Amino acid sequence: MPEVESLSRFLAEHLVGRSVTRVQLLAVHALKTYDPPLNALEGRVFDAAGRHGKFLDLAAGDLHLVVHLARAGWVRWQDRLPDAPPKPGRGPLALRVRLGDPEDGAGFDVTEAGTQKRLALYVVRDPQEVPGIARLGPDPLAAGFTQDTFAALLRGERRQIKGVLRDQGVLAGIGNAYSDEILHAARMSPFKLAANLGEDEVAALYAAMGSTLTEAVERSRGLALRDLKAEKKSGLRVHGRTGEACPVCGDTIREVSFSDSSLQYCPTCQTGGKPLADRRMSRLLK
Repeated sequence: MPEVESLSRFLAEHLVGRSVTRVQLLAVHALKTYDPPLNALEGRVFDAAGRHGKFLDLAAGDLHLVVHLARAGWVRWQDRLPDAPPKPGRGPLALRVRLGDPEDGAGFDVTEAGTQKRLALYVVRDPQEVPGIARLGPDPLAAGFTQDTFAALLRGERRQIKGVLRDQGVLAGIGNAYSDEILHAARMSPFKLAANLGEDEVAALYAAMGSTLTEAVERSRGLALRDLKAEKKSGLRVHGRTGEACPVCGDTIREVSFSDSSLQYCPTCQTGGKPLADRRMSRLLK
């Protein structure tokens, strides 16, 4: 979410007031809507860029181009797009939007790397028409998101806190990486049951969530789009750093693997020095 927030701010500065001269879809599977059609954006002027959780929302009059970048998607801005139209193929390019006003030729590409194609594009009249947006919980960076609001969300929640933080229906925008970072900052085990958190633990987790996300957004402020992902990786303290030293205590950062993801944590900072069971590794050793 911090990267999408920074992305929306960049696009707000570069898109607002520019008209859409052409929209070219290269990845047909990524487009999830058909009415209004994608080419209905042509001739319209972008007047806002924002986000809903991890969904990017580009408004052009009464239409919205909504983009969910998933794991491997990104937006690449170009002051001058190639004159030749892109050719559909197996490359990462999914969508090209060519702009006019004040000069023709600028625009942006929406790309997706890798083989797991999860990028999603929508053209809607109301962002709430996107199912993923309609089910979002409150945004932890919203002005009205208080500690009491957070405590109410956790009350009676019998799942592990790591899963609760990642659940977009509970909180909008926190993914795998930043849930690891938040729990490390709060010195909390990812396997702790949310309903069992005491008042002081809720307060610590709320503070860690606000500071972690806010600092990530501020680190990204003013960076070019091509630098945002690299900045994210450099700013993470535990996520993706298995085997490295914890920057707080020096203990070795450990990992728990799942079928399609993994989490990282520091035993000394978060679990009283005890390693968490890695179920996938345990099965391999049997």
